[in-house]
Amino acid sequence: MRVEVYERLMAMQAGRRRFLQGAVALAGATALSGSFMGNAFAADMSDDEKALRKQILQIPGVGKGSPTDADWQKVGELCLGATKGNVAQGEFAGVELTFMGLNNQNLHNFLFRGFLKPWEAYTGAKINWIDLAQADYNARLQQSIATGTVDFDVIEMGAPFEGDTAGRGLLDEMPDWVKTQIDASDLVGYLQPPVGTWAGKTYRINIDGDTHTFAYRKDYFGDGSISGLPVPTHWEEMPDVAKALAGKSDPITKAPAYGFLDPLKYQWGGFGFYFLGDRASAYAKHPDDPAWLFDPDTMKPRVNNPAWVQAIQDVLDLVAANAYPPDQVNADPNATAFSQFLGGTGAALCWWGDVGSNARTSDSSVVGDVVGFSINPGAKKVYNSKTSAWEEKENFAPNLAYLGWGVYVTSRVSSDEKKRKAAWSAAAHLGGKDLSLWTAAYPSGFQPYRNSHFNYDEWEAAGYDRAFAEDYLGSNLDSYNHPNGAVEPRIPGIFQYYSIAEDELVKGINGQYKSAQETADAIAAAWEKITDQIGRDNQIKLYKASLGM
Repeated sequence: MRVEVYERLMAMQAGRRRFLQGAVALAGATALSGSFMGNAFAADMSDDEKALRKQILQIPGVGKGSPTDADWQKVGELCLGATKGNVAQGEFAGVELTFMGLNNQNLHNFLFRGFLKPWEAYTGAKINWIDLAQADYNARLQQSIATGTVDFDVIEMGAPFEGDTAGRGLLDEMPDWVKTQIDASDLVGYLQPPVGTWAGKTYRINIDGDTHTFAYRKDYFGDGSISGLPVPTHWEEMPDVAKALAGKSDPITKAPAYGFLDPLKYQWGGFGFYFLGDRASAYAKHPDDPAWLFDPDTMKPRVNNPAWVQAIQDVLDLVAANAYPPDQVNADPNATAFSQFLGGTGAALCWWGDVGSNARTSDSSVVGDVVGFSINPGAKKVYNSKTSAWEEKENFAPNLAYLGWGVYVTSRVSSDEKKRKAAWSAAAHLGGKDLSLWTAAYPSGFQPYRNSHFNYDEWEAAGYDRAFAEDYLGSNLDSYNHPNGAVEPRIPGIFQYYSIAEDELVKGINGQYKSAQETADAIAAAWEKITDQIGRDNQIKLYKASLGM
């Protein structure tokens, strides 16, 4: 779809269903028809599979409290059918596997334990766990790589790390039977190869599809709201939101009302950089240029160009205006989503899909009835790096942050066929088509990523009201399929770049640099050093490849 067609449709502010139908009519067989593809996939399912999916979505049921370990085990047990088709009972007796992943918000590995307990009981294998906080993840992985002490057989990992792992021969290639078991063809378009592959070989089982979307409070915006303002659609409108809310109280909690929630404690193991990227992509990702982080011919950082400086300046201006909650300098992205926004503090934020599923299914959420979703805000101008000039035109560029979590098997098991099959079987169970529907609909750390996840009827049957499901799922589809989506590169060291950027950004927030430009220049200088350490020529080659150049 042409950008101008997409933006004209967005400007019409059509309803979610009308927008998607109109887009499909214009785009024909493009990937934007994912919501309808979901219904098509449902039609192709057997009655038994439809019944299974309906059954697991009632565990525990939307609005019936947060899921527990008993629920995770029950879902894992019900979804063992595909495993039983490829593995005999007790086939992996005596096999021990080590699994490294996250314990972020008591999700990720905690759910995996429950999902895999019935798998362990059936197969006879035993899994040992390495649990990492999100802020510690990159350092732990890089240490293992640098010292040659990879001590895990299975790893939960994002596609951006494929350059650091697959590029160094640390991963095991996916067997063909696994591709069949997980139905890899069901993935949304932007997660299809080359994502998950390296040098033509497949290594990744997707368990997530990441994009940041915009979540906002309906009682904060619109007629009769506490701000009296329309839902903001551009970053330039955020200061007006903060001013309109000054001195007002939250309609639910009665606590002070605040506007957009930036996580001013950006240091989060590299993952915090995405939240500056939400702002920067609208200014920096020009529709005619696939690059927005580096110059593709030289790897010269763009992070200190006027677009990125504008994004940093936006945040500094809100800090200076006291527009954030007290002690926001100690709020990392977990705090902004789970403690603040879902707990009733703040008008809006950009985050992954956890906000959508948690809003209606977590005991800690108080905003489930008043939350709405859209693609990330755009900007009223965009910087053209090719001409080194601003263009005064509207620009949207959703931040497709992280390309989703996946499960990978390491080359530690490659020489032991029994252990290798066990590792891939465990990974395939976690990435199964039916189990993944449950993780998309309930708190898990993951968001919708398969075409079959966008069957609104299934979400409605689970207990989501139709309007919420279409709004939340639609914001994901609109971001995945946006013609100017900001996709990050799968290059070695990408989280080294992000982590050092967080360090310098926090210095700027705390006043250690004199300006947004000085802050951005410090980030760019650090990035240049990383590129030289890794090897500029090879980085240029891989960066261009990741951008499809």
